Amino acid sequence: MIDEFGKEYLHSDLREIRETMLWKLDGLTEYDIRRPLTLTGTNLLGLVKHLSLSESRYFGEVFDRPFPEPLPRWDDLGARDADMWATEHETREEITDRYRRVWKHSDATISALAIDSPGHVPWWPRPDVKLFNILVHVLTETSRHAGHADILREQLDGSTGTAAKYANSQRDAALWEARRTKIERAAKAAVAKPDHDGPINAHN
Repeated sequence: MIDEFGKEYLHSDLREIRETMLWKLDGLTEYDIRRPLTLTGTNLLGLVKHLSLSESRYFGEVFDRPFPEPLPRWDDLGARDADMWATEHETREEITDRYRRVWKHSDATISALAIDSPGHVPWWPRPDVKLFNILVHVLTETSRHAGHADILREQLDGSTGTAAKYANSQRDAALWEARRTKIERAAKAAVAKPDHDGPINAHN
């Protein structure tokens, strides 16, 4: 049985990773937080926008405690993909402030309910859940997107780190270049080996 210790452990990790998401925006220009940095358009501010909408649903309507502001619904086909990027009319402050309001609403739900309190996720194949399932799911999704944010931020200015207190913004460029050169050399050497016959079959 998952007790209050388990609930607080998951909740604490969620609080930390949320802060990491916003920290990844610090010090960047409006253009850099919005511009697409992958072939599929992934961008930093869009990740924050997506997480705010997603978390508001999971700790809101799933437990019949809807977030009190109008937001696109999960089943609105016309709004699909709009949560992954910010329009020119949406400000950084608007999106980040809403994310913090979502945290407050979610935290109230988590504090008010027992870890085994029932919820209903109509868009899941097995819709009947408990608070435990949703805590794990939202923590996992937020952590996944924090990993995306790590790489996007590193692409922009070389800044790395999992939290502000572990920030490593300006390591020696020569050190990173030496590391990349070593890894590139190993990758090419692996392909050039006489016994290399293409992609490794994972089933062998």
